[in-house]
This record gives sequence, structure tokens and C-alpha cells, in this order.
Amino acid sequence: MMRLPLSALIGLAFTTAYFAAALFAPLIAPYGMAEIVGESWEPSSSQFWLGTDSIGRDLLSRMIWGGRTTIFVATCATILSFGLGSILGFFAAVRGGWVDQLLSRLVDLMMSIPSLISALVVLSVMPVTLPILILVMGILDSTRVFRLARAVAVDIAVMDYVEAARLRGEKQGWIIFREIMPNALSPLVAEMGLRFIFAVLFISTLSFLGLGVQPPMADWGGIVKENKEGIVYGIPAALIPAFAIATLAISVNLVADWVLNRTSSLKGGRGA
Repeated sequence: MMRLPLSALIGLAFTTAYFAAALFAPLIAPYGMAEIVGESWEPSSSQFWLGTDSIGRDLLSRMIWGGRTTIFVATCATILSFGLGSILGFFAAVRGGWVDQLLSRLVDLMMSIPSLISALVVLSVMPVTLPILILVMGILDSTRVFRLARAVAVDIAVMDYVEAARLRGEKQGWIIFREIMPNALSPLVAEMGLRFIFAVLFISTLSFLGLGVQPPMADWGGIVKENKEGIVYGIPAALIPAFAIATLAISVNLVADWVLNRTSSLKGGRGA
């Protein structure tokens, strides 16, 4: 029976707890997302376990609802980035030639501009809604996935079983989805955890700068922004979501490291 190391066990426990809280937020949140229930920045009490925020909303409820939004946006953006980046990376590696050069140079051009600057420019001229946020984050992050997927697929594409598939007359779709993808999953699965962490940090940063999740919706970066003035007066309301962001990032990273160690490392898993 497989035994988890302590670090992976701790990471899995925290990750599961955060995802469970996000999934069951309507059932476990004491109050509504934007419901004002007290005075500004009330201390922790039996009624408000984490106190209240800058306008009197229950901070525990805001944290639960905010975690739901943060995790939802980060998960959707990560799935989009991996779907788009991996398929294009595999396609570029299989086709080669001008197709590979065109896609690779386009990705290089996109990566030459910092993702945060690109997102701020796009979001400043577009309506900031959750679908737009997911689309912008997914496309920007797909460039990193493209680079990894292409690098892994280039190595796999010269293996004997791929050449045999070409000689049998298999089409490119078969080669990508039946020959390359199964043998490239190891590094991609491990990278997915890291990309999810960056998505959480990215959406939190955008919300802190005012171009992410818009009030009255809650997310962890927005909660930090709403309560940052309280730090001057020793009120920890802004530190609680910051702690949640940090612990989620560390816990997912611990799980991703364990997954990477359990698989065949960054060689594409082609020995299977």
C-alpha cells in the first residue's frame, strides 16, 4: 500500500480542506457574501469567529465565499491554459517546419511582455467579468504550458513507436492523442499544480490592483485590498486572506512535488 510522506500528507490535507470549503460554501458560510452584520472591524468573538471587515461584513463568511471565487477562477484558468497550451505544443512538435516556427515565435512574443502588464492592459479596456478574467489568465498562462508541452513532445516524437505510427499511416490527431499525450502526462500533471498556484497568485494580484474580481463579490486578493488600511491600526483582517493564499500555494506545491517524484520525472514518461 502506497504511503504518503508527511509533507505530501499535510499539503493534501490543506488542499482538500480549501477545496471542500469552496465547494460547500453555501452550506458552511454563516452569512451571505455581502451581508453587513456588524460594525467595522469588530474583533473576534463567538458571533464573528474572525471578526468583521472594513464595512461590517463577517470576515469568516467573506473568506469562505472568497475562497470559492478564487479557487473557481484559478481552476478554470488552469484547465484552459493546459488544454490550449498542451494541444498547440504537441501540434507544433509533430508538424515541425514553418508551423512550429510560427507558433513558437508567437509564444516568444507573448512571453516577452510580462503577464501582469498584458492582463492590466487588456482588462483596462474590457468589462471585468469572471469569463473575461478566466479567458485572459488562461491564454496568458498557456504560453508557459506550450513551451513545456513542445519540449517534451519533441523528445517523444522521435521515439520508435511514434515513427511506427507514422509508417502505419496514422493521422496527426492519432499521434498526438494516442502516442504523445499519454507519455507526456507525467511532467504536465506536475506542472499543472504549479500553474494553479500562479493562477491563484495572479487573480489575487489583479483583485488587489482593482482589475480582478469586482465588489460585492469576494475573493482573497480583494479582501486584502478592502482591509489593508486596518494593518496600520493593528487589525489583522488583511493578513487572514494573505495567510490563506500562502498556505494554499504551499500545500498545492507540496502535492505537486510528490506527484513529480512519483512519476518518471521531466523526461516525458516515455519509458512506459
